[in-house]
Amino acid sequence: MNRSIDPRALLREMFDAAVAAAQPACCMPPHLARLLATPPRGRLIVLGAGKASAAMAQAVEAHWPGPLSGLVVTRHGHAVPCRRIEIVEAAHPVPDAASEVAARRMLDMVQGLGPDDQVLCLISGGGSALMSLPLHGLTLADKQALHRALLASGATITEMNCVRRHLSAIKGGRLAAACAPARVINLVLSDVPGDDPVDIASGPTVADPSTCAQALEILDRHAIALPVPVRRLLESGEAESIKPGDARLPPIETRFVATPQAALEAAAEVARRAGLSVHLLGDAIEGEAREVGRVLAGIARQVARRGQPFAAPCVLLSGGETTVTLRSPEHGQGRGGRNVEFLLALGLALEGEPGVHALAADTDGIDGCEPVAGAWLAPDSLARARALGLNPRRSLEAHDGHGFFGALGDGIVSGPTLTNVNDFRAILIGDIPANLA
Repeated sequence: MNRSIDPRALLREMFDAAVAAAQPACCMPPHLARLLATPPRGRLIVLGAGKASAAMAQAVEAHWPGPLSGLVVTRHGHAVPCRRIEIVEAAHPVPDAASEVAARRMLDMVQGLGPDDQVLCLISGGGSALMSLPLHGLTLADKQALHRALLASGATITEMNCVRRHLSAIKGGRLAAACAPARVINLVLSDVPGDDPVDIASGPTVADPSTCAQALEILDRHAIALPVPVRRLLESGEAESIKPGDARLPPIETRFVATPQAALEAAAEVARRAGLSVHLLGDAIEGEAREVGRVLAGIARQVARRGQPFAAPCVLLSGGETTVTLRSPEHGQGRGGRNVEFLLALGLALEGEPGVHALAADTDGIDGCEPVAGAWLAPDSLARARALGLNPRRSLEAHDGHGFFGALGDGIVSGPTLTNVNDFRAILIGDIPANLA
């Protein structure tokens, strides 16, 4: 690596560019301008849920001159000041009483709306836990236990949200149905592979084509023990969500204001300005974090040693949402998150491969439950760890990526970024010639 180029600084600049591209203050104004061109004749109610929802609400207030009111719920620590829209905080990734209260209040706020009214819904990742109202016959404790079991099971985000939609009194299109006959406009900041709005915050304001039978199959396949009321609701079909074409749905319009792909493209531009070729491997990569790490290590090694399938110097970029399966109680005692789990597995597979540096982080600033976004990996990371008495493989088996990279001083602490376009992974391979720096 050319001495004028600091790999760590370049990787961090790329991550920061990805986060900046998804900031509501930057990406929402064009959509709000279009809404202002045809304002509602009646009331405007703003509702929202997710890690970015407070920042989204702030952007609405900054650009909407007329009267409005509303409520959004975000994760603790992600609130920002608003004057006309109430901001409340709740727990994530497991819902709490504040999540339930916020969801119930939103349903109450849309009662009695008319066809001239409009509900502006600000939806971003994290909303599944932050706006959680148990379906009839279930309790908050039931929902909490289910969230914990799903998070530990290795289920994909699509699978988890299918289950959540069918056991919620507000998700799976139910909030949209409650808004009728008012028009619903969704401004969505995507954090899911494929950008399907039904999977973002478990789709409270869009129709859901999935079924109770599919939700039950997911739970059984992952061997998740179910309380009797949960199984009864799914087996009977009583928990069925609102389907496309349902007469209870009002007019709905959905617009994406930020996506993982756009964030990766912003990061790619930073790398190109540094003279590097960039290869986007996908914005929707899923699977076990450690397995994704091993696969990308194999690709990086082939690039570094043989110039295949890409010539170095280059950057491999990817996004999506990997999973971490806790295989036994003793394996879940570490301080981990899916991004540091990926990075630790990548490092073990590369075993100090010269000229390969990497960064993996969650764009919301929190990887797992830790206030740490992710970490850096360098060719000497494993050697430095072993010199400190750390065993990288044991750290991986204990799901202790944050403990491992924290001991090296290689954790990335950004604080809440007020956005969320999911995982960001960048692998920098090869020496940068001086004429490119």
